[in-house]
Amino acid sequence: MKLYVAVQTEDFAQSKLYRQLRQDCPDIGAIVTFTGLVRDINLDTTVGGLYLEHYPGMTEKALNAIGEEAGQRWQLQQLLILHRVGQLEPSDQIVFVGANSAHRGDAFNACEFVMDYLKTRAPFWKRETTVEGDRWVDARASDAESAKRWQRDDRD
Repeated sequence: MKLYVAVQTEDFAQSKLYRQLRQDCPDIGAIVTFTGLVRDINLDTTVGGLYLEHYPGMTEKALNAIGEEAGQRWQLQQLLILHRVGQLEPSDQIVFVGANSAHRGDAFNACEFVMDYLKTRAPFWKRETTVEGDRWVDARASDAESAKRWQRDDRD
């Protein structure tokens, strides 16, 4: 599997990333992509901006590890994980995950798996700016619940 991971401040072009997933892959039958956006409301409060921090090197290593795990779980040809950091505004693109595979199920599962990881365990720290002041954003209980479906029981 070919894995591409990027952490960057710059915006991205979905069409370019999609073309990358199609390029040189004549035997794929599915491409699944997810693009996440910065919401303008969180916890019933208007959000004016979002600042994402990370540790360079550590973050990329963690994203590569989750990408490799996705490649072990599902038959993928390519997996792209791109996450932005720095100051973002409502409706800005924040994350892109794309997978291609011979079959749609593998591509869908890989994208959901990576997104559940990004929402619950990836080493990013998010600070929202609201009318009530700045606040740190914690992972939601619903995200943790979604991520449980990917846990493996190593006792088997």
